[in-house]
Amino acid sequence: MTEVLLRAKDVSVGFPVPGGGTVRAVAGVNLELRAGEIVALVGESGCGKSTLARTLLGLYRPDHGTVSFEGSALPKSVRGLRAYRRQAQLILQDPTGALNPRQSVYEAVAEGLRIHRVRGNEAELVAESLARAGLRPPERFMPLLPSELSGGQRQRVVIAGALALQPRVLIADEPVASLDASVRGEILALLLRLRADLGLSALVVTHDLGLAWNIADRIAVMYLGRIVEAGPAPDVLTAPRHPYTKALLSVLPESTERIVLRGEPPDPARIPAGCRFHPRCPALASGAAAEVADRCRTVDPTPLAANAAAAACHLVNATLGAAVTAD
Repeated sequence: MTEVLLRAKDVSVGFPVPGGGTVRAVAGVNLELRAGEIVALVGESGCGKSTLARTLLGLYRPDHGTVSFEGSALPKSVRGLRAYRRQAQLILQDPTGALNPRQSVYEAVAEGLRIHRVRGNEAELVAESLARAGLRPPERFMPLLPSELSGGQRQRVVIAGALALQPRVLIADEPVASLDASVRGEILALLLRLRADLGLSALVVTHDLGLAWNIADRIAVMYLGRIVEAGPAPDVLTAPRHPYTKALLSVLPESTERIVLRGEPPDPARIPAGCRFHPRCPALASGAAAEVADRCRTVDPTPLAANAAAAACHLVNATLGAAVTAD
């Protein structure tokens, strides 16, 4: 079996709110990223995707559970975290905000090399990274400022800065959300090429299941701090189990049925009892056996295991149980 590089085990992350209480942004999450794998973490805005991504990078410390890299818990010291972040690099949604407007492309890519004191010929390392990110010839781009680049080129500079450190993992938070549709495919193709050429693994955070369709090996669907469905991308996208996943897929152009969720996601500081999705669940609203409906409203589904291909849903499990009994 392929090596697990990055693992979250029963991870929870909370933030205090004014007046008391805690917003539980991530709640009991299990997730694995294997060598050479691309995992898409999908969900609505505010569901905890970015918080989980930053926790996997060591930018947030979990209140409960552990994050490990190559089998060892993330270090807590500044020096240890710096060494780890050379192996796991973050790519942000907004390349304009990620780049210093007064810094040339060369300086932007070289900055990480200098911080981490990477040995070797700096100019050659910068040029190689720019070329790998698709900015060729690299010498043409080195003296330019971010304002002289297109949005897609700025994102490639950010990716080049990450590649310069020769990481094993990229964590990309909405990496194409700010780009024109014509450029998105190019950046996604670049990520796939980097996986093929360098063996890179990637966790791609997105609200767009269409993007996940084009790039991911596995998909984890997140709702209100919890992963509610996970599995191989073809299975999740063509035969979704959880009502929330079905609703997300229904907005894609090729969908034949539009599923409208009721209301807005609940306040993360006031998670409802039972299944956190039940107040908006169209499957529950359309009628369910009284016993199952009662479980939906009162019993929190067991969190999914890290390598699960399943849904955390009482309705799905009741249906599967009936099918097994019938067989």
